[in-house]
Amino acid sequence: MAEIAIIPARRPFHRRRKTCPFSGANAPKIDYKDARLLGRYVSERGKIVPSRITAVSAKKQRELAKAIKRSRFLGLLPYLIK
Repeated sequence: MAEIAIIPARRPFHRRRKTCPFSGANAPKIDYKDARLLGRYVSERGKIVPSRITAVSAKKQRELAKAIKRSRFLGLLPYLIK
């Protein structure tokens, strides 16, 4: 009989954990006046993108959400994108 080689299978949907884009030596600072940076973390509908998608750490996600809300209040970012 032919022997079947058993190859250790990889997990099918296992992805490597991304690192936080705001941690590190040359990471950008979260600032409410930087509308271009904050706009990358807002969806097409105007919602704040969750950290499980953007891989932002919990502490930086809170800072990011506060900066986005402050920027919206001052009129630098729109509440809704039509």
